[in-house]
Order: sequence, then structure tokens, then C-alpha cells
Amino acid sequence: MTARTILITGCSSGIGFDAAHGLRDAGWRVFASCRKAADCDRLRGLGFDSPRIDYADPDSIGAGLAEVLAATGGTLDALYNNGAFACPGAVEDLPRAGLEAIFQTNLFGVHDLTCRVIPVMRAQGHGRIVNCSSVLGLVGYKWRGAYVATKFALEGLTDVLRLEMRDTPIKVILLEPGPVTSRIRENAIPHFERWFRPETSARAAQYRELTRRLYEGGPPDRFELPASAVTAKLRQALEHPRPRARYFITTPTHLAAAMRRVLPVWAQDALISRN
Repeated sequence: MTARTILITGCSSGIGFDAAHGLRDAGWRVFASCRKAADCDRLRGLGFDSPRIDYADPDSIGAGLAEVLAATGGTLDALYNNGAFACPGAVEDLPRAGLEAIFQTNLFGVHDLTCRVIPVMRAQGHGRIVNCSSVLGLVGYKWRGAYVATKFALEGLTDVLRLEMRDTPIKVILLEPGPVTSRIRENAIPHFERWFRPETSARAAQYRELTRRLYEGGPPDRFELPASAVTAKLRQALEHPRPRARYFITTPTHLAAAMRRVLPVWAQDALISRN
């Protein structure tokens, strides 16, 4: 029996790395893509097919997908759009170019790869597209404006794609992780340093705590779960005959969804601002 095939982006660490291992252990043939060639080499050393895909580089998207399809004979059972990065800082200090850069990766590249995969899935008569959003695709949070904006946009784009795919055999699903063990904080540092100048900001004093937590980390989050919690929900999204539109992961995501349903905006703002 031929193994089911999946292309996963952002596999160098964290959620993507765990998903690649978890699905391979479950019998899937995993194409574990990364943005950097060195990370692809490392994953090949672990026995994975690892095409290089950088969401900000359309040529790499085309070449990476072509590599996958050449290996599978032109088919692909599933796509897991996981790759993303954070760019912490105050919205008023975020330059246009910084916002454009994070959208290139967290939204435009996801859209590009997805649109290239859909014809493959149409032709074969089945397929699943899973997009990794976040609790920050449900509610906003201070200092996370750029990331929140991309995840809110991803939620909307995915919702509409799901509606439009109802007349096809392609299922479109969102994962909604909250705090999960990963390297997102460390990986955000170069983007923060590139786009923000805290010393010239009207909020310079407030940046001191942000930069301390960014560079040193904060206390353990009592709600944090390992990346394997996301992999478990990913398997449900991929393998259940009737997958849900959304899978909430971690207590904060469930609470955020409930808060949006029952609380007025002023109450939501007050509650979020206390944390």
C-alpha cells in the first residue's frame, strides 16, 4: 500500500519538526520543508525528503513543490502550512516594510503554495489543506500587532477557501495553537532588531520589559503544551473522515474562543490588558 503523502512547511524546529516526526511514525511519507538549505540538509540526514521552501521566495515555492511532485508521481494527499515568524513591537513603531515582510511569509507565501497545490488535489480527486493559525488569530494582544494581523488575515482567507471548496473533495482546516513549546521567541529576535528602534520610541520605557523577555525569556507558562499536542490535532484533521473546520489547542485558545462569543469588546479589552 502506498503511503499517504504530506508537504509540511517550517520544519526546522518546534511544531513543524514534531509534526514531521509524528506523521512519519504514523506511516505518512513526509516532505519536511525548511526555509534554509542548512536545515534541509539536517533533516535529510534524519531520513526525510526535505525540499527548500521559503514563503518569501516564489521561485523556491515553485521549485520545492515541483521536487515533491516529481517524487510522488504528481500527487499530494495533504499540505500543512505551518511556517511563520513573529515580529514583536508596538504597532505605532512598525514600519510599512516590516509589515510587508511578515505578510510575505505568514500570508502571501501560504496563499501562493496553497493555490499551486489545489489543481493537483482537484486532478487526483481528494486532498486536505491544513493551515496553522494561532490563538492570536482569534484575539489581539499588545506588542504582537504584526503577527496578529497576519493570523487574523489567514483565518479569513482560510474560512473563505473552505466555503469555496465545499463543492470539491478538498477539505480545508485550521489549527489554533495557544502557548506551545517552540523557538518562536528566539526566532523573532532578528526581525525585532531589523524593524524596531526602541530607543527612539515614545514607548521606550515600556520596551525595556519587552526586550528583557524577548532576549531572556519569561517565567514558564502554566498552560504551555509540547509541540506533540499540535501533532495530535493535525492527525485528527488529516485522518478523520469528517474533519472539523477548526481545532483548538491549549486552554487559552478555548478560553479566547469563548470570550469572543460571550463578552462585549470593552470587557475583552479589559481582560486581555490585565495579562
